[in-house]
Formats: sequence, C-alpha cells, structure tokens
Amino acid sequence: MHALFSFEYKAYLSPFKYFPYFLAETIMTSLHTLRNSAPKAYPPLEEITTCRLCPRLVEWRETVANEKVARFKEWEYWGKPVPSFGNTNARLLIVGLAPAAHGANRTGRMFTGDRSGEWLYRTLHKFGFANQPESISRDDGLQLIDCYITATLHCAPPQNKPLPEETRNCRPFFLQELEALKNVLVIIALGKIAHDAVYDSFISLKKTTLTKRPPFKHNGNVLLNERITLLASYHPSQQNTFTGKLTQKMFDAVFQRAKTLLSAR
Repeated sequence: MHALFSFEYKAYLSPFKYFPYFLAETIMTSLHTLRNSAPKAYPPLEEITTCRLCPRLVEWRETVANEKVARFKEWEYWGKPVPSFGNTNARLLIVGLAPAAHGANRTGRMFTGDRSGEWLYRTLHKFGFANQPESISRDDGLQLIDCYITATLHCAPPQNKPLPEETRNCRPFFLQELEALKNVLVIIALGKIAHDAVYDSFISLKKTTLTKRPPFKHNGNVLLNERITLLASYHPSQQNTFTGKLTQKMFDAVFQRAKTLLSAR
C-alpha cells in the first residue's frame, strides 16, 4: 500500500479488503471529501459582501462601523452586507428582517451579538437546530443543524426600517437562495415584513398557487405549495420581548410546530 496512505484510511478500508486497491482507495477518498466538504454559500459570498446598491444603507452601516458605541469600542466592526448562515441542505429556513446595527453589522453573522439573537439561538438549541445556545462571534463554534438563516435585507437599515426599494434591491439574493435550498420544508418568518417577502418571492418564482398574501398572525401557518409550510412569528426584537408582545412560551410554540412538521416528513 502507498506509503502516504494514512492509518485512518487503512482502518476505513477494512470492509473493502477484497476490492482492488485502486477502487477501495477511490471510494474512501470520495467519502472523506464528502464528509469534510463545507456547504456552498447561496448566493456566492462575494456577491453579498461587496454589494453597494443602496447608498443609504452603505452610508449607515459604514458610519456605525466607524463610530461604534462605547461598549463595543474594542471591536473591529464587520460593516458590510451580512451573508446568510447555515446548512444549505437544511429543511428549516428562518427569514429575519435585517442585521442589527451593533449586532450582525458588528459581528458579521446573522443574529449574532444582539438580544434578538440571544432569543433565537437559545430557542434553536432547545429544539435541536443548533449545537449551542449562544451566538457571540463568527468564531464561537456555533453550528446550525438542519437549519439555514437569512433575512429580507443583508445590510443594517437606520432605525431597523428598510425602504421598499432597498428590500427590492436585496430580493434577488433571496430568490437565489430559495432556488438553491432544495430540501426546505418549513419556513419561519420573523415578523410581517419577512412573512410578506416570503410570499412575494414564492409568487415571483411561481412556487405557490396562492392568489393573495396570507395574513400575518403569530404562530399562524399556511401551505405555500404541496411541500412547504410557512409559519409566522413575531420578531424577537427587544421592542416585542421587553413589552411581552412575544414571550418565550409563544416563541417556543412556533419552533415546536416546526419540529413536529419536520418529524412527520
């Protein structure tokens, strides 16, 4: 056997000891590559992180990144469009509104570094969609399980209020993702803007026969087509969680429904 062939591969080859050597080596090399290959980003990372299509958003995200706030003055802010996060083979898709100015715009990862993210990742972990309940930085070891997170906007908008044309400018990224995420069965929309964006995108892609937008109602659900269910949740923003409009029990109910739907498939 070739001198460079590792012990690990020798061990894995034991079931193939009667195979021709070159065939067994080819099989195990393919398995090793598949096991360690990282999912591709959809759309390509560079397309998102280099986008400067919306002047207002470019100015805001970069101003925030340069000026910072006192509690994060030691941070090097991301200050660019924030890419989506997760496994592209996922069956659960979560759609948020946009990066927070001192959250994902700082850390460079969706829902990372703010109170909304604390709620989201804690709940994802509780229901088995994340390997840990905290999300602090891009290198904190967090991994999503059967889950992919995106947003209607990849740049932080002033006052968390995107303009309609900014949402339209970002829509092609979301359409690419919906086309690429072939295994999605359940979508959780966090907030009405995300909920409407999902429906509008499915109309654009001719992936639903619904003739009008479904009403937004917390823990509401609608079949977009024969495969995909859309669930609605209030966004876990501080405005909603501090006032009690969204409680942990209410948030859990949405993810429990998603888990039940996926378990039945």
